[in-house]
Amino acid sequence: MGHVRTRISHYSFPTAISFGAGARHAVGPHLKAHGYRRPLVVTDRTIAGLELCRDFELALRKEELRPFVFSGVSGNPRRRQVRAGVEAFHAHEADSIIGLGGGAALDVAKAVGLWATHPGELFDYEDGSATARPIRAPIPYWVAVPTTAGTGSEVGRSAVISDEESGRKRILFSPKLLARAVFADPELTLGLPAAMTAATGMDALVHCVEAYLAREPHPLCEGIALQGVRLAGANLERCILEPADLSARAAMLQASILGGVAFQKGLGLVHSCAHALGAAYDLHHGLANGVMVDHALAFNIPAARERFEELAWAMGHPGAAEEFLDALTALKRACGVPARLSEAVPGLRPADVVALAGLAHADSCHASNPRSCAPEDFVRIFTEAL
Repeated sequence: MGHVRTRISHYSFPTAISFGAGARHAVGPHLKAHGYRRPLVVTDRTIAGLELCRDFELALRKEELRPFVFSGVSGNPRRRQVRAGVEAFHAHEADSIIGLGGGAALDVAKAVGLWATHPGELFDYEDGSATARPIRAPIPYWVAVPTTAGTGSEVGRSAVISDEESGRKRILFSPKLLARAVFADPELTLGLPAAMTAATGMDALVHCVEAYLAREPHPLCEGIALQGVRLAGANLERCILEPADLSARAAMLQASILGGVAFQKGLGLVHSCAHALGAAYDLHHGLANGVMVDHALAFNIPAARERFEELAWAMGHPGAAEEFLDALTALKRACGVPARLSEAVPGLRPADVVALAGLAHADSCHASNPRSCAPEDFVRIFTEAL
C-alpha cells in the first residue's frame, strides 16, 4: 500500500491545496481572511442530510460567516440544477461559493459561478462550440471541499453538465473555473459506502490511465498520471476491505487530485462511453468508467502497446500490455464493480447499442484517444461489454 502522510500539507499546481486530516476546518478562516462573508454552499441532497454538512455549516457560522446551503444537486449534474443554484446565489446575495461534495456538486458549483456572472444561456459557453461566447467576466471566488476520491473536479478547469433537451453532456471549460483553493480532507471520505468508494476510485484511476494514453505528448502530466495509477492501484481495494484506513483513503484522494491535474492532457474513449451511458441512463459516471474500462481499453492496445506495459508496471503487474487489462479486471472484481454492462444497466438490449455508440462518438473526449474511433468501433465496444 502506498503511504501518504495525513498531516496537513500545502502545495499548488496551480491551485492552492491544503491536504490532510482536518483540512476542512480551515475553510471558514480562509474565506474570512479574504473578506468573504456570505458563501453559497453547493452540495448534494445526500451530503446535506449528513452530520458532516451540519457541522461544516456550524463551523462557518462560528467564523461569523453567513452561509446558505443549496442542496439541489442529485445524480449527474444537469442544467436545471445549475439554474436553481444561480437563483439561490442571487437570492442569498452571496459573495463566494463553496463546493462541498463529489464531482457533481463541484461541477455545479463551477457552473453556478459562471452563469451567475455571464449573460445568456449556460450552454452558450460550451467548450468547442463554433458559436461559443467567451468566458471573460470574473467568476465568484470559490473553494472546493471534496468528499469523494474520484473526479478530481476540485483541481479541474471544466464542468460537465447534462443538457436535458438533447440528452448530451456538455463541457464548460476555462482556467477561470479553477477553484481558488482546495481543502482536501481524507476524513470526509471515511463514511463513503463501498459501492461509491469503488465507483469514484475507478473514476480517479481511469482519469490517470486515459491521460497517460492520450495522443499528444505532455511529459508533466504523464509523470503525474503514472503516480496516480500507482496510488490507485495500490490503495483502492484497501479502501473497500478496510474502509477506516485513513492512509489508504488519503492515497486515493491524492490519486483523485493527480488525475484531475493529469487529464488536462486529454482523455479517451472510455470517457466517451461513460458520458453516453450517463446521458442515456443516468448511470453514475465513475461506475460507468469502471464497467467500461477494460472492455474499451482493449481497443487501444495496438496503438499504444509500450504505454500499456508501463501502466502494468505502475499497477504492480510488470509484463505484457494485456496484463494491465487483466489487473484492471481483477481490481474491478475485488471492488465489486460490475464486469458487464448488462449488470450495471438491467434491460439494456443489443438494439440499444447503436444509439449509445452515436452519443459516444459525438462526445469530444475520444478526440485525444491514441487510436481513432469510428461509430462502428463504439458499437463493437458496447456490444462486447454487454
